[in-house]
Amino acid sequence: MAIPGDEAAVQWLVSAAPDPQACRWEWERNPLGVALLPAGRRWDVLILPGDLGQTALGVLGLLTDLPGPVLADFGDTRLGFFVPPGTASRWIGTGVRGAGHGTWIVVPYPGRATGGVRWLVVPDGRGTLTDPVLLELAMHEAAARALSRRGGKS
Repeated sequence: MAIPGDEAAVQWLVSAAPDPQACRWEWERNPLGVALLPAGRRWDVLILPGDLGQTALGVLGLLTDLPGPVLADFGDTRLGFFVPPGTASRWIGTGVRGAGHGTWIVVPYPGRATGGVRWLVVPDGRGTLTDPVLLELAMHEAAARALSRRGGKS
């Protein structure tokens, strides 16, 4: 099933590939519906543990109408937030991994179901990325909520 804006999202995503035409051709024919795309050129990805990431995404929705793309792996054990290039190399945070220059990420074709990763927030095709400052605020709020659910116990 197609999602409105898929074509713009596809164009934006493949623009990160070293050979966008070859990437698109391969991606559209891949039975798994995924492609490996390099981070660090158009975006970096901050990878959060699932519970923290889900709550942070909810908080982010309160802070902005337009978050950047967000991926979830199988079982939602990790969420990947697309942030501006260079963010991963400067990010310091316990339990948060960064994919930046020199790394590759598995990206599902927008609008297609895959067996592994899926979009929680599909790219808008205009290059909108999550503001790292807002993401950090959302993560702090998510961590505070998790702590209060546990009754403040460590």
